This record gives sequence, structure tokens and C-alpha cells, in this order.
Amino acid sequence: MQYLELDQKLQEDCFVLGSWDKTNILLSRNANFPWFILVPETKQTEFYKLDLSQQQQLLDLINKLSAFVVKHFPVTKLNVATIGNVVAQMHIHIVGRHQDDACWPAVVWGADSFKEYASGEVEGIRDQLELDFAGDFIAAR
Repeated sequence: MQYLELDQKLQEDCFVLGSWDKTNILLSRNANFPWFILVPETKQTEFYKLDLSQQQQLLDLINKLSAFVVKHFPVTKLNVATIGNVVAQMHIHIVGRHQDDACWPAVVWGADSFKEYASGEVEGIRDQLELDFAGDFIAAR
């Protein structure tokens, strides 16, 4: 279920996997990295402007999704960021990194390296989220 209309750039660059507690969970189309993007239901563009309960709810999901990435992907470092220079809509990046990835140690934003997901991979990630989030995750189908 999608709560807010997604920014056009997010629609172009990501797969919508589903939602958790009024936050869309997206997956970047670049398969070089396990790169998830959370888009909470808010008109705010800055994290500090959310009320404390919204901040805590979002932090809970960041922690839950971070644990998911570490569990299911070969990563040694997580990058969590609210960079919004191109897309003003509030969104949080959770990117799994390792020393042999396509951009290490540079940032993944604007990288020339791009890899498509193989057939069925995105659906597999969506299905695993559904299993790991035990009923809290509503898969986009």
C-alpha cells in the first residue's frame, strides 16, 4: 500500500516493495548494493521536524531494516542517511556496503556503476521482508 505519492525520481529509481506502519519501503534498482529507501507518510522534509513519536517509529523501522540487510546480504558496513538534495520528499537511505563493492570506498550516490536485478530477485527480497517482518510488512503486489 502506498500512502503518499512518491516523488517522480523515487518512482523511476526504485521498486516499491511494500509498507510498514505508514512508511513505504523501496529498493533501489541498482543491484550493486542492498540499497533500501524508507519514505514515511509526512509532508515534512527534515527528520528533526517530526514529532518524537514519529521519529521513534521511523528509528524502529531503520533498525529493523538495518538488521534485515546485515542478516541477508554480505555487508560489512551500513550507510544510513537522509540526504535529500535531489529529492525533497523525506526519505532515508539504508545501504549495505562491503570493501569489494562497485564503489568502495566512495559514496554510492551518482555512481556510474549500475547493475540490473536478475529475474525474481526483487520478488525474493520482498518475500523475505514479508517473512522477517512477521505480518507488520504489507507487500506491494
